[in-house]
Amino acid sequence: MSDVPSIWSWKGEGRNIALLFFLYLLQGIPLGLIASIPLMLQNRHVSYKDQAEFSLVFWPFSLKLLWAPIVDSLYSSRMGRRKTWLVPVQYLLGLAMLFLSTKVDQYLDAEGSPNMKALTITFFLLNFLAATQDIAVDGWALTMLHRKNVGYASTCNSVGQTAGYFLGYVIFVAFESADFCNKYLRAEPQPNGLLTLSGFLYFWGIIFLITTTLVWFFKRENNSGVRLEKSEEPDEDLSIIDSYKLLLKIFKLPAIQLTVAVLLTCKIGFSASDAVSGLKLVEMGVPKAQLALLAVPLVPLQIVLPLFISRYTAGPRPMQVFINAIPYRLMFGFVYAALVWVTPSFKNEEGQFPFYYYLLVVIIYAVHQVTVYSMFVAVMAFFAKVSDPAVGGTYMTLLNTVCNLGGNWPSTLALWSVDALTWKSCSIADDNQCRDSAETQACTDKGGQCIVELDGFYVESLVCIVIGFLWLRWGRRVIHNLQSKNESAWKVRK
Repeated sequence: MSDVPSIWSWKGEGRNIALLFFLYLLQGIPLGLIASIPLMLQNRHVSYKDQAEFSLVFWPFSLKLLWAPIVDSLYSSRMGRRKTWLVPVQYLLGLAMLFLSTKVDQYLDAEGSPNMKALTITFFLLNFLAATQDIAVDGWALTMLHRKNVGYASTCNSVGQTAGYFLGYVIFVAFESADFCNKYLRAEPQPNGLLTLSGFLYFWGIIFLITTTLVWFFKRENNSGVRLEKSEEPDEDLSIIDSYKLLLKIFKLPAIQLTVAVLLTCKIGFSASDAVSGLKLVEMGVPKAQLALLAVPLVPLQIVLPLFISRYTAGPRPMQVFINAIPYRLMFGFVYAALVWVTPSFKNEEGQFPFYYYLLVVIIYAVHQVTVYSMFVAVMAFFAKVSDPAVGGTYMTLLNTVCNLGGNWPSTLALWSVDALTWKSCSIADDNQCRDSAETQACTDKGGQCIVELDGFYVESLVCIVIGFLWLRWGRRVIHNLQSKNESAWKVRK
């Protein structure tokens, strides 16, 4: 019982827990900001192909396993294993934010339309740095806290990163919106919100630089905090070559290859509803600030759901919950398509939506979260069950990385496909199908407008749902097979 954290067990190292929390909070800021950009782009009427291009920004957290061995293996003993990477990476994050604060307005409104290439490259680099910071902080958390308190590291991670994401997404989007500020915070309307993207980036850039300087000079790295049993010791002292060899050895396990196939394909059926529906609501006139604020009442639900669902995933077959949740989550493809379809009918003459519309959206989101977290908690429980403890966190990191990638590539493809599946025509020229920006401009120059005859979102939603149910017939058999394998099938070291 001595290793189980109690409410008093962290007494005496509250500073370490506070530092970890704040480092994870800083990590969540750029993640939240990046999530807000698609809403700003949608208000600027960019194409869904452009949204697909920007969605590549979300990929670094799904690919960080490619350079994680380098971060774990190369370090200065004088600086410390984790500070060797944390300090320069956070300085780069701060400097990148300061630089971006001087350029982002130009990128968003370059010659009347966003400069998608510049936005994608700069925010990709920002997310790449955040992912690298995540590797360093995750590793430091294991030695910063004593063994009896190491369980608080995951709490700092989830709560801190969620808080940072909340500040960078919900708070920023709300206070950047002139409509929201004029409606709730001002006596006299103003053309702009209380915050600007450039100002928000500048402020947090300064915070990153100050925090990093304080950590560098005043926080000593201690590698003697946690001591594991010999059979549980992570391979932290492996060379870079040995680390990549270990990853390859894990990949060669037949059970892992089947698991990777499942993880990379299981979310295709949800990609249209997950990636496109929110942007479609903005396109239909729902204010982006109101859409972001809908996440607030869901926060308590997101805290309680994993605790409740974990009761059903603690047994020998946790993926049964995963399988059972898939049909219900697939049906939300129809629900979100219907929500987008009826949304214009709720808008009044002033372009506003009534309270009961937002209540409807919150209810739909809440029920949808039950299916999402059922799959998430189940797959995390499965990872914990099959991971070989002899290779430390490498096994879990590999599975988590593949799982994240399995959600990112279908989302990017779904965004790219919307325009390709949409049928349009020019109101005054039958031979103009408004297939690209040139044809659209030619139509408007002649006084016409492009009319959507068939929205590709609805076509894509139907295709994804059909693919999802076909996948389920295959995936159910494979998952049952994986859960029935002996423990030895998952071991790297026999």
